[in-house]
Amino acid sequence: MTQVTPPRHSDRVLIATTPRLEIRPWTLEDAPAALAMLSRIEVVQWLGDGDPVLTKDLDEARMKVETWRGRDNPPLGHWAVEVTDGGPLHGRTIGTVLLLTLPNDEHGEVEIGWHLHPDAWGNGYAPEAATAILERGFSGGIEEIFAVTDLDNVNSMKVCTKIGMEHRGTIDKWYATPSQFFVITREQWLAQQAERT
Repeated sequence: MTQVTPPRHSDRVLIATTPRLEIRPWTLEDAPAALAMLSRIEVVQWLGDGDPVLTKDLDEARMKVETWRGRDNPPLGHWAVEVTDGGPLHGRTIGTVLLLTLPNDEHGEVEIGWHLHPDAWGNGYAPEAATAILERGFSGGIEEIFAVTDLDNVNSMKVCTKIGMEHRGTIDKWYATPSQFFVITREQWLAQQAERT
């Protein structure tokens, strides 16, 4: 079970905690972690519209962190994911998880998203972080949350399925190119949580 929006812990605001992760606001001290993630083609190839654009240096990474920090609008936001499991990645900021209004939205549609450094792939961190953020969104009054992935991003599609989202095919709406489209409603989320207890 995740804990959503705890007060303060170690002088840092936490958005959510899970058994292995802390989800918190990005800080400028996290810029090296952002650079390490966003300077890698295997991460950036799945993000946004158009050709992938790699982050080149710490100044660019700091600007991205500032942009992410400016997206805080509870329950929406763009947060850092830090490992706290005592393993090899313990204490490391491994990526980001987000809950934001989709670009070109018509009715305030909200998407969940994540991107992690490749060192963190294959450990179940993405679904763990995403599950905590779904809980935050639904606890904050959102009724429906979408995920859109690149047509070929099999790993993100697997995460969508693991967190209980329903695949609805492809959609050509919010981004310049078609995307795989996943949905989960608050009602579906609550039913899934009841089944797990």
